[in-house]
Amino acid sequence: MSDLISLVFPFFGLIFLGFLVARLTRQPLEALGWMNVFIIYVALPALFFQLLSRTPIEKLTEWGYIFASVFSTFIIFCVMFLGSFIAARGEIAESTIKGLAAAYGNIGYMGPGLALLALGEKAAVPVALIFCFENIMHFAIAPTMMALAGGERGGFGKIAVGIARKIVLHPFIIATAAGVIAAYFRFEPPLALDRLLAMLAQAAAPCALFAMGVTLALRPLKRVPAELGPIAALKLIVHPILCYIAMSLIGNFDPVWVYAAVLLAGLPTATNVFVIAQQYGVWVQRASASILLTTVLSVGTVTGLLYLIRSGALPPDLFP
Repeated sequence: MSDLISLVFPFFGLIFLGFLVARLTRQPLEALGWMNVFIIYVALPALFFQLLSRTPIEKLTEWGYIFASVFSTFIIFCVMFLGSFIAARGEIAESTIKGLAAAYGNIGYMGPGLALLALGEKAAVPVALIFCFENIMHFAIAPTMMALAGGERGGFGKIAVGIARKIVLHPFIIATAAGVIAAYFRFEPPLALDRLLAMLAQAAAPCALFAMGVTLALRPLKRVPAELGPIAALKLIVHPILCYIAMSLIGNFDPVWVYAAVLLAGLPTATNVFVIAQQYGVWVQRASASILLTTVLSVGTVTGLLYLIRSGALPPDLFP
């Protein structure tokens, strides 16, 4: 148990420190801007590139693994979307945000830090692959569904170009592609560049977790709407179970890869859901509440999941 506490404490401790500092200093949310730029455009891309470029190319084409992860996430989105769509009598825009809140995990900020801390550097490749392909799906779902709801202006061509731009120009995806190319050509950066990448990679997780704590502090939860219950249950409990079953059914993957996928599936709602809700002016306050609620609850659920992994109670393959 002390082993588990020593693993979880630094992780959630960094989030708590960000939360505490934000409450004590009373800086506006805009003050976090350059920190977010550093994390998204510099530190995490450096981490992904550095670790992917050192990986044998055959490890980067595990299509069955990618399918299992993305498919389980898509099923969670569909379940929440359809449930909300029926309950709200055909409300597409709101149901889309609810679906994203249940399916879109914090795989950018929390994912790399937690997976590397819990599972070691071998987890970096599956984390990068999951991030890349799940974000492609989310970037496509949001504008497409909003177009169906009438909230996205422009014809199909304009929407398709917008989706392509979000995918192709996202710094994480660019870094992932560059890492794959470097792995294919067995490119080794000069020592000076390698040391710079190493410094940036080491800063990625602490900065991301601290920034997340600040964000949570500056978006307080005033009340818990009843509809957040199913979202939290789907995100924190059903999603990792479904991902685990999908991984076991589809193939015999490396245990670290399986645990990385399950761990990422069990993460709380991504802050990007709030950004998307704000962009379209739909379900904004409750999207923010879903992020805070699932993050608070994840202290218990993620700790429990880590205990199952570390204790050996969760075998790497349910159907050996």
